[in-house]
Amino acid sequence: MKKIYIIWIGWIGISALARYYNTLWYQIYGSDLVGSPLIEDLKKEGMNIIIGEDEERIQSDFELVIYSEAVQKNQRERKKAESLGLHCISYPQALGFVSDDKKLIAIAWTHGKSTTTSLVSLILKNSNKDFSSIVGTIVKEFDEKNFFVRQTWKDDKYFVLESCEYKEAFLNYKPFIWVITNIEADHLDYYKNIDNYVQAFKKFVENIRPQGFALINMNNNFCKSLLSLRDDIHFVEVYENYFIIKWEKYIFPQISMQIPWNHILFDAKLAYVVGKILDEEEKNIIKTLENYNWVWRRMEIIKKTKNGNILMSDYGHHPTEILLTTKAIKEKYTDKKLYCVFQPHQYSRTLELLNDFKMCFWACDFLVIPDIYASRDSEENKKKIDGKKFAELIDSPKATFWNGIKNTLKIIETYDEKNPASSIILLLGAGNVDNLRYEIQ
Repeated sequence: MKKIYIIWIGWIGISALARYYNTLWYQIYGSDLVGSPLIEDLKKEGMNIIIGEDEERIQSDFELVIYSEAVQKNQRERKKAESLGLHCISYPQALGFVSDDKKLIAIAWTHGKSTTTSLVSLILKNSNKDFSSIVGTIVKEFDEKNFFVRQTWKDDKYFVLESCEYKEAFLNYKPFIWVITNIEADHLDYYKNIDNYVQAFKKFVENIRPQGFALINMNNNFCKSLLSLRDDIHFVEVYENYFIIKWEKYIFPQISMQIPWNHILFDAKLAYVVGKILDEEEKNIIKTLENYNWVWRRMEIIKKTKNGNILMSDYGHHPTEILLTTKAIKEKYTDKKLYCVFQPHQYSRTLELLNDFKMCFWACDFLVIPDIYASRDSEENKKKIDGKKFAELIDSPKATFWNGIKNTLKIIETYDEKNPASSIILLLGAGNVDNLRYEIQ
């Protein structure tokens, strides 16, 4: 059996890639910084994973070494692999390699990519098409996994994935269909400004295969700037109530989503257009979309606490995501207080989007900041901002800093006890704040 080593295998996207190779009967070895339930699941599936790093595990018989983009060049396992002359590639490069001979459906962000990717994948799952899917979240219909494959050796094989734009990672992909959910400034530690950010999306348009499709969110001006950059692909204009493809206008049918928020409905409409391009039956597309009712860490209801409050979790970490999520929760639970525990993701993003962060929590009744989750951050940025300073800058509602996850757990438990059956307790952010779900009773 061929052997692959994956560094930081426990990240949500790269773990799905590990599962992809596992279905091809590769022996999967890997490492990560901390343990998690996801890593335990990968171990149960036969993968050999350690917590920490051990360069002695890297031997010359590994066919491939894959590393997360966040892994530094001086990480010991990566250095050892490169010194042995092994084939070492990043996670986006590996995705480009495995999807290159498939009809790739790539979903880009700033927001909504996991939901849209899940919906497109479920439309394919409920068809008779061969496909693989790598999703940046856990999907209930994939047996609580972030990966699915159906292989019956037909000629047409589709591959669905989220195409992250960080450091222009999505330029590794050559899609048949590209879905652009929206474009807003993000990852400015790399791009520096919105113009460079949009330019990366314009470069990606060149990667779309001839006669392919680009679905453009016409509610977003940055998305609209991508129109007509090529004349050998089909630009699909997607509006709230209709879409235009090959000069024909089509009205969206009634889609009654179980998750009742407008931004989820628009994601569903993008998925609907993909289904129509793939010639799926309309009734099957609509049935799939209307049956969709849950995704991990997307306004996920975890449980009721021992004191009767509803514990929820959401991955949102960009100001627009936060505003949409918290506003939607308040609109649904009009009789509940919203107790939000938000962990900013990256010191650099916190600094770059600070003015937007100041204005995105107004739907919350209480706001707790445990700390800032570090990822790819410089020591310089860490000196400029921290959780305490961030909390002091938020005016609506007045935020409270609780100096770490453990202290935050204590204050959540105190609130839960003193305010029974009154609130939504929301764990919000892309870091390890979600681990509190396992501690809260």
